[in-house]
This record gives sequence, structure tokens and C-alpha cells, in this order.
Amino acid sequence: MDLEDTGCRARLLIRDRDGKFPKLVDAILADAGTTVVLSGVRTPRMNSIMERWVQTCRRELLDRTLIWNQRHLLHALREFEVHYNGHRPHQGIANARPSRPLPPPIADPDKIRHLDIRRHDRLGGILHEYQHAA
Repeated sequence: MDLEDTGCRARLLIRDRDGKFPKLVDAILADAGTTVVLSGVRTPRMNSIMERWVQTCRRELLDRTLIWNQRHLLHALREFEVHYNGHRPHQGIANARPSRPLPPPIADPDKIRHLDIRRHDRLGGILHEYQHAA
């Protein structure tokens, strides 16, 4: 299935400044009405960060989901984005989430024994979020 079959066309193509892409490719894309946008000059990690996000999205969401149509895809991607940026623990300093500080540690053994942890499922159980009950 091509983009032309769906009645769409690509307006922009973002690519890096690798020498594998000759000027002829840019000329062919310009003739097709696609604007080529080059990545930043000194941003070597830009591609790796986006590739990591796409791989994570694919592995944790798209490989486990049967997508019905574009509306369903956009809904699933929005839900995954909220989960990824808001709840999912990241491998940073002490697994801190990017938008919130770490909760205080629980050192009292009595509180540890009586923890009430609730699970909230997103996207029909594909994504799980765990929280302490109030």
C-alpha cells in the first residue's frame, strides 16, 4: 500500500546529513513535492533518541495491538505517550519519572507489610500502571 493509494502524500522528509544520500535523491523528492529537512549539524544523539522512542513504542504497544484504523492508531499513540511521559519509570537517577519527583522512601516495616497497591490498565490491559492506594 502506497501513500498515493490512500490519497495522502508526504510533505516533509527529515533525514540526517549522511553522505549516503546524493543530491539526486533530494531532487527526485523535490519533483514529487516533498521538502527535505536536514537534521541539525551538531546533534549526533537526535536520531538515537527518536529511534529509541520508536523502538519502545513498537515493542511495548504496536507489536501487541491490532490497529483497526487511523483513529484507533492515534488514540493508542496518545495513550502510550501519556503512559511513557507520565507514569512509566525511566532508567534515570533512581528510576525517576521525568515530570514528577521521587516519592519519599518507606522505611517503616509495618507500613511495608500493609502496602495497598492498585493496578490501572490502559488500552485494554496492554499497559499497566501501579499506584499506592490512598
